[in-house]
Amino acid sequence: MATDLTAPAPSRADVAPIQRRTLRLLVVTQIIGGIGVTIGISVGALLAARVAGTAIAGLAQSAAVVGGALLAVPVTRIMTGHGRRPGLVTAYLVGAVGGVLVVLAAATRQVPLLFLGMLLFGGGSAANLQARYTAVDLAEPARRGRQLSLVVWATTIGAVAAPNFAALADRTTRGWGLPSLAGPFAFSAVAFALTAGVLLVLLRPDPLLTARRLADVEAAPDTAAPDAAAPGKAAGPAATGRRGAGMRVAWRVVRERPAARLGIAAVAVGHLVMVAVMSMTPVRLGEYHDDSAVLGVVGVVLSLHIAGMYAFSPVVGWLTDRLGRRPVILGGLAVLLVACAVAGASGHHTPGLSVGLVLLGLGWSGTMVAGSTLLSESVPADVRPSVQGLSDLTMGLAGAAAGALSGFVMQVAGYPTLTLLAAIATVPLLALALRAVPGRAPDEEE
Repeated sequence: MATDLTAPAPSRADVAPIQRRTLRLLVVTQIIGGIGVTIGISVGALLAARVAGTAIAGLAQSAAVVGGALLAVPVTRIMTGHGRRPGLVTAYLVGAVGGVLVVLAAATRQVPLLFLGMLLFGGGSAANLQARYTAVDLAEPARRGRQLSLVVWATTIGAVAAPNFAALADRTTRGWGLPSLAGPFAFSAVAFALTAGVLLVLLRPDPLLTARRLADVEAAPDTAAPDAAAPGKAAGPAATGRRGAGMRVAWRVVRERPAARLGIAAVAVGHLVMVAVMSMTPVRLGEYHDDSAVLGVVGVVLSLHIAGMYAFSPVVGWLTDRLGRRPVILGGLAVLLVACAVAGASGHHTPGLSVGLVLLGLGWSGTMVAGSTLLSESVPADVRPSVQGLSDLTMGLAGAAAGALSGFVMQVAGYPTLTLLAAIATVPLLALALRAVPGRAPDEEE
């Protein structure tokens, strides 16, 4: 029986229906996976504060970010060797295990188990991020941006709805004997496991391996076709999974290209600012809302924030193509600065804090979309998957550092000081973005 690694290469006419089916599947799984990620994260800081204290809440929340960042490396390696499907399935299953461990930690009040669970829970985030690249493996060049934006937008549906399910999940699982705030993580584990199962069964043929076989046949049709038709043989070197490069090569490529450095810095700094402010917002709301109301308020505020992050991504992508990458990065930075000012000055005024969080999401979207586009087009195609993995790793570590420090800053100096420090963190990126960055066309080199 033919497998993803031994199946014959498709013709160009076969690609369009495969891509349409892949996009439909990704939209569905991004909705389910988005619910899994966000329903847990929305109460993660509150649960960590109950189990370990406010000062540790940021560290526990950052563990999920660290987990997602670190898992980007093995997930990218799995995808390079075996395709998108096994990489995405593995990441989601790791996230499901993490959700179960968080529930156990809440029940036993074991802080180390909580950290381990949050670390593994990041697998869901890693899979959600990597899925956006799956959308463009078989896309026509003129449609890559729109199809990637469609998958990012699909995340919005699950992510915006999820925080509002947190209170329902908590009430439901309390009836099963689970402790307060553990229910959302139980629901996350189920969502991740369901998503992994759907992808395992339905993401066939694998889009990345299909694209590689097609590229091999088109590059060398006289030699690749016999191998593709031969039973048990891979269609050229692409099917063996030996393409691409490791993190060391990816870092060297980024370091040598100013435009790539700006792209990866934009993604990392934008994420750092967003995580620093967002992760402590539930704790801020908990300061002046009682337990009976706080989950509902947190759900509404974080839903608005996530809508700002994802809902307008197609518009941000269109602006990135129309105005240029660097202007949109600068615009995203400006919106982030305004968001920090509004959130920090809102006091105990929930509507003002909500506006600040929406702007925070919009600013993040500008730096993420424009930065990712600039990074991808500034490096040669053969190292692009590894560079994308490096970007996710850097972004995750930046967010983890922000989350780890945010709890301490919140406890020692308060929420307004936290937003001020987050705004100051944008200064190095602002200086880098204002410098002249020579453009390159890597696909035309050599």
